[in-house]
Amino acid sequence: MHARRLEGEWLDELPSDDPRARRSRADLRRINAIMGNARMVSDTIRGQMVSDTLVEIGAGDGAFALALARRLKAAGLRVMLVDRQRIVPPETMAGFRDAGTTVEVAQDDVFDWLERPGPQVDAIVANLFLHHFEDEPLRRMLALIATRTRFFVACETRRSAWALASARMLGAIGCNDVTRHDAVASVRAGFRDGQLSALWPTGTWKLTERGAGLFSHLFVARRSDA
Repeated sequence: MHARRLEGEWLDELPSDDPRARRSRADLRRINAIMGNARMVSDTIRGQMVSDTLVEIGAGDGAFALALARRLKAAGLRVMLVDRQRIVPPETMAGFRDAGTTVEVAQDDVFDWLERPGPQVDAIVANLFLHHFEDEPLRRMLALIATRTRFFVACETRRSAWALASARMLGAIGCNDVTRHDAVASVRAGFRDGQLSALWPTGTWKLTERGAGLFSHLFVARRSDA
């Protein structure tokens, strides 16, 4: 488990309306709840927001951002979901409205979105997304993120023997073949120690990186002159 190892994840290759893909996205919502990622990220963000604008990159079906919005309970919260697929279901959009959150879906490649001129946003978050990238593209992505926000939080898979063993047991809670395959792949491509900090650009930033919960790896970058 000392070196990251990337391999293709099946959910990325399946059509968004494939029954196995829909089942796997439902599995991921359960896994996120078990990992407690929304709780950890919302606890980290709370008190850091200035203008109540939050962007999630690699947002998928929007379930994670909705969980954040419900936990933050911030009046006037505005959320943007950036993903190359437009797969946010109507019930999730309704959930944002019920939470008093304004939501915008940007169907875009994350690099294209980050490179496009735009205003600074309050916070950018990523959940189980960064591990899809090799180090050099990831270094480029993090540098772009640093130009667009003062506060970035990523919750990722922790690369450890315990997390790998747990990923191999997901069939016990009814996860399908796509989820079981991708969970193992995500652990092997995950992070440990200070790997994300080493890829973050130098400058006036306060970085925090640590294991969190049973299976997660939390990275926080906060501009120290903000």
